[in-house]
Amino acid sequence: MADEQQHEPHRTTTVEQGRFCAARCICGWRGPARRARSKARTDAESHMSDS
Repeated sequence: MADEQQHEPHRTTTVEQGRFCAARCICGWRGPARRARSKARTDAESHMSDS
């Protein structure tokens, strides 16, 4: 079952937190809070390419 979880594709989203936006993934990864949504999206893209 652990092997199945490792092969599951990552899915990221951005979440608004007041004036900040953060990227999150279904694997549990969280990016830092950013003021710019574009930076949060870049964090998410980097996470997906690292995986």
